[in-house]
Amino acid sequence: MLTLAACGAGRLQNACIDSGRAGANPALCGCVQAVADRELDRGDRRLAASFYDNPQRAQDIRQSDRPADRRFWDRYTAFADEVERSCARLR
Repeated sequence: MLTLAACGAGRLQNACIDSGRAGANPALCGCVQAVADRELDRGDRRLAASFYDNPQRAQDIRQSDRPADRRFWDRYTAFADEVERSCARLR
């Protein structure tokens, strides 16, 4: 797993830790951030982090007919699949 301590926590890592969800721990949230840094651009990371505070936003984008939202959702689901593969051992 990549460590982000040297460069500080990222937006997704902070949102994950602050979410208060069961299983959200520094190692898992750091792994999610590391995958996001590899797989998503800055705007995508910002939007994905917003889902922790507003899950309805994720649903709205997932169901949207806008081409930009569809493209984002494809990138986001690929990111989520990679998180499952890379970070599952940290739960």
